[in-house]
Amino acid sequence: MPITLTGLHLYPIKSCAALSPSQAVVEPRGLAHDRRWMIVDAQGRFITGREVPRLVLIRVEPGPHGLRLRAPGMPEIIAGWPPPSAPRMSVTVWKSTVEAQLSRLDVDIWVSRFLQYDARLVHMDARSSRPIAEPGDPSRPRAGDEVSFADAYPLLLISQASLDGLNAKLQKPVPMLRFRPNLVVDGVPEHAEDGWRRMRIGGIEFELVKPCTRCGFTTVMPETGTLDPSGEPLRTLAQYRRREKGVIFGQNVIARGAGRLRVGDQVEVIA
Repeated sequence: MPITLTGLHLYPIKSCAALSPSQAVVEPRGLAHDRRWMIVDAQGRFITGREVPRLVLIRVEPGPHGLRLRAPGMPEIIAGWPPPSAPRMSVTVWKSTVEAQLSRLDVDIWVSRFLQYDARLVHMDARSSRPIAEPGDPSRPRAGDEVSFADAYPLLLISQASLDGLNAKLQKPVPMLRFRPNLVVDGVPEHAEDGWRRMRIGGIEFELVKPCTRCGFTTVMPETGTLDPSGEPLRTLAQYRRREKGVIFGQNVIARGAGRLRVGDQVEVIA
């Protein structure tokens, strides 16, 4: 059975709802439109679904004039693409500091009203820079490797078999989007991706750099924006996927080329 790309997912605003297109463009920082926007507090520190689960209820659609934002009980609003002259703000994502563009005040008010939290929406443009730099890490980032507002790496890959194996252990199955991957593949055994180092999809080479350590965000239900009262799937994962640095599920990936991916593309494992 050939290995196939069966899912593409991107998250235009960090921690907000997913888009699942049939094709996507691969750029150095990850999929085009993936986590190029982020919600921060008044001090510029990133806000995620870990602390504010309601974030996953904000649905975002990129368009020619900017982002179309929708959320339960809120009027639709367009966050326009900021011009190069837009004001900038230093924002933090974990240990990274990024000079990001500010959105309009009315958009900040919309986000703050929905989250019931003083917040601002910021944009990573071409002038923004966030290198992948973890000294001593075996993931071997190269000079010039950059990432979006994603937690640490441009892309995340999970096999369908890995999710199926987990769901077989759960009383109530969970959807793939609990883990917020970018690339989903099928046609391999459970956790086969753990042993991959390089692969090719759609003529583009990718490097699998390290396992993804999972956190409480996996317990946020994307349908409701609330925490799963069972503590799943993290509770069950911890029973058989705990390693020295935490509970792992999926692989972090860096693209070593650019181009377009399509659902249905064949996946070739190189090493």
